[in-house]
Amino acid sequence: MLASSLAILFSKTKKVVACDCDVDAPNLGLWLGVKAYEKVEKISTSEKARIIDQKACDEKILEICRFRAIEKRDGEYFINPFLCEGCGVCKIFYPKAVEIEPVENAEIRVAKTRFGFPLISAQLYPGETGSGKIVQALRKRAEEFEHELMILDAAAGIGCPVIASLVDCDYAILVAEPTPSGFSDLKRVLEIVNHFKLPYGIVINKWDINPELSNKIEEWAKEKLLGKISYDRKVIDCIVNLKSVVEVESKAKSEIEKIFEKLAFS
Repeated sequence: MLASSLAILFSKTKKVVACDCDVDAPNLGLWLGVKAYEKVEKISTSEKARIIDQKACDEKILEICRFRAIEKRDGEYFINPFLCEGCGVCKIFYPKAVEIEPVENAEIRVAKTRFGFPLISAQLYPGETGSGKIVQALRKRAEEFEHELMILDAAAGIGCPVIASLVDCDYAILVAEPTPSGFSDLKRVLEIVNHFKLPYGIVINKWDINPELSNKIEEWAKEKLLGKISYDRKVIDCIVNLKSVVEVESKAKSEIEKIFEKLAFS
């Protein structure tokens, strides 16, 4: 919600490129009203092992895989592709029996939004791995577009795609909801932000569902607080109708515009 709104607002004065870095569950396109992607590119950022010589295998090969991806059925060895992480340990111990091969594990999608700026998105295929590397590939693709500002919509949490989204950024906006788990996650992701020495600001979303905890987060954030966004039913109507929040008059819109003004003029 916030990334799409900021992309639209900044695009009025700057050349913007928007990136959906939540490659496991990309949804930035929904907030920007994208119904179809103009270009879809299959990519490979991971590898998997494959047995190429049964005679070069023995029972010990079953013990070396920490992911338990190597199995034996009907007297033959094979590698379960859904468990294999492509680490290559089996190749080291059984170089004649195993081959490591690249696999198409994701696709990068490109669309021009009706607001005039491009959206670069990616989708990890079901059962595949390598989300952090996919974010790297996505960002490299986004750099091909002329821009003054790149807005990255990161995934939730502190996993590989989040780390890959934060690397080499100039500023991070941390969005938290006023719940115990939301406050805890905010502190955890802040450790990563501080590790990369990134300047940052904090936004409390749906602050009015728990004013007491919102006040606690606000006191903790101090001058780092960019703003608070209310719980607003019109936001739900927007996503259902593939509209951005800043296209509809609402309380959330005015609050997001205040956050934008802080960013734009600070």
